Amino acid sequence: MSDVKLDASVTIIGDLVGSRRREDRAAVHARFVKAVDAVNTEYAPPVPLRIGVGDEFQGIFADLGDAMAATLRVRMALWPDVDVRQGIGWGRVLVLSEEPRVEDGPGWWAARSAIEAVEGYERKAALRAVRTAYAAAEGVAGPDPALVNAALMTRDQVVSGLSERSMSVLDGLLRGRQQQEIAEELGISPSAVSQRIRSDGLGVLLAADELVRRL
Repeated sequence: MSDVKLDASVTIIGDLVGSRRREDRAAVHARFVKAVDAVNTEYAPPVPLRIGVGDEFQGIFADLGDAMAATLRVRMALWPDVDVRQGIGWGRVLVLSEEPRVEDGPGWWAARSAIEAVEGYERKAALRAVRTAYAAAEGVAGPDPALVNAALMTRDQVVSGLSERSMSVLDGLLRGRQQQEIAEELGISPSAVSQRIRSDGLGVLLAADELVRRL
């Protein structure tokens, strides 16, 4: 058995909402796999996201900023057909075995606690749009959960209100595309792209994403 890691890890646990009731189950899963592969390629997490039973997925990221950015991109990749609830945890991780890899410890317990908080939000009308939460293990110094969750709640509220077209514009912006390029890809005018950035809060989401990447 390996020792507990000395430093806190940033863990993610997520699952798809209502995917098992979809008639196009195979298509949803293929899109899910593509989204996970894209995040693993972009962020190269120390323990890549991996899909488990019941459309649950988990992984360990290098830092909180990457984890927050990754949860946004997984959700965007599946929206609007399927939504995603995700919990981010902060704490030590215990590797029980390497082959097959089995992990446990406060970092995973924190992520599980966070996703349970999201499930609780779903029962409250005012918080139903919140799909991501963060929790830290007891006794481990790290980012303030209240501040992180305030940022996640605000981000999720804005994202939940976006149209599919606005989500496509946001995706282009996050990939570093110029407004002219995005307009050409979507078959709309550059002014329409600019208007969505201003009126739908896409500029704020882009700026916030850049800030969290520094965490």
